[in-house]
Amino acid sequence: MTLRPLLLAAAAFALATGAATAQPKQQQQKPAEDLSRPGSTFGPQGKPGKWQATITRTARGHLIGNPEAKARLIEFISYTCPHCAEFATRGEPALDLVLLAPGTMNLEVRPQIRNGLDVTVTLLAQCGDPAGFKSRHQALMLAQGQWLGKARAAPASQRAIWERADRPARMNAASALGLTAMLTSRGQSRSELDACLANEGAARKLRDIAKADLSEFGIASTPSFALDGKLIENVHGWETLYPVLSARFTEAKG
Repeated sequence: MTLRPLLLAAAAFALATGAATAQPKQQQQKPAEDLSRPGSTFGPQGKPGKWQATITRTARGHLIGNPEAKARLIEFISYTCPHCAEFATRGEPALDLVLLAPGTMNLEVRPQIRNGLDVTVTLLAQCGDPAGFKSRHQALMLAQGQWLGKARAAPASQRAIWERADRPARMNAASALGLTAMLTSRGQSRSELDACLANEGAARKLRDIAKADLSEFGIASTPSFALDGKLIENVHGWETLYPVLSARFTEAKG
């Protein structure tokens, strides 16, 4: 089986076995028709690897997978971007199964800061042991429809406060939108989360990192992707990313 149908089937498989069910109703989506093709039945390809559980902190984000993999995909995301939440639901599980687990490729998740809420949510996603980043990232993305919906429904005066993204605004947003409660319910320490939200240096660093990536890669929107150090033009979702990955790894095999 070539990589492309396996990637397609992996995405459909991930949706059918839990990634989609963990998502709030307003964010659930049916698999696209082109994800179901004859001959693309999901099945194990030899002995599965475990690299998808290896996570390390990097200078600009978090690296998931084999640090020595020959291929690296950078995912530039914003936690308030609905298309990023969609990719987290559909694309990331497929990458886990097909490319990250066997160590063929690694994935670096880097934040882009588009607004004040991005600062708050990114601080929470990056708070704590790097080994738990993937779980926090997925939880925040899959619940985006709930907490972002609350933010959009809030009075304009409240949204203006959150947009400031200073320490009091970050603490207020995390509490009012249920973000701190969500992560503490998953076993994380409230004091640890509060300390991360209060960290002014970390908040400034997030903006600096986003500006550096914007300058280096010319990111126009989120999600965006860079493969082997080069931005992939006009690719901002799973449907346009998987043909690029298919071509890249089919060539590698050939």
